[in-house]
Amino acid sequence: MLVVHGTRKFLDRVKGPVNAGDEKSTTELGDWYATVLFWKPQVALFVNELTLVPVLVPMAPAVTVLDRLVPSVAAVLRAHGLGPLLVDNEVAEMMEQRLTTTQNRSVVGIMNEFAYLGEVYVRSNDAIDLPALSLRLAKTPCGPLYARHGSPDRELVAFAAQWPE
Repeated sequence: MLVVHGTRKFLDRVKGPVNAGDEKSTTELGDWYATVLFWKPQVALFVNELTLVPVLVPMAPAVTVLDRLVPSVAAVLRAHGLGPLLVDNEVAEMMEQRLTTTQNRSVVGIMNEFAYLGEVYVRSNDAIDLPALSLRLAKTPCGPLYARHGSPDRELVAFAAQWPE
């Protein structure tokens, strides 16, 4: 089961049932956080709570954005070099999803940083390549990761090293 902690503007658009915040994801990577970026077209920004890896997904139609999250996460994890065993396990566990409100202010702050940096990138390019932008944002140094691996991409690789392939 995947638990997605959405900001108010995300939850208002998705309109799914919001559960109590006491549930935890059964995925290896744990919970994800989500917000809406009001670009043209609108984009959902998902950030993994454990590794801070960002994944950008087209927002429309909002009702099915969580269904599109699963293959987008799989593609980003593969692009980061994670093995098929870990990726397939994550995808299998992500098929059932729950929505709840945000609880970790640090992750919300990181989402705001990614939103700002992503907008700068989008303004300087003609076309938006969401998977490429997800990978580019993952290279951003993040304060919560300074004591560990510094950036989400390196944190994810260190996490994946624990998995036998």
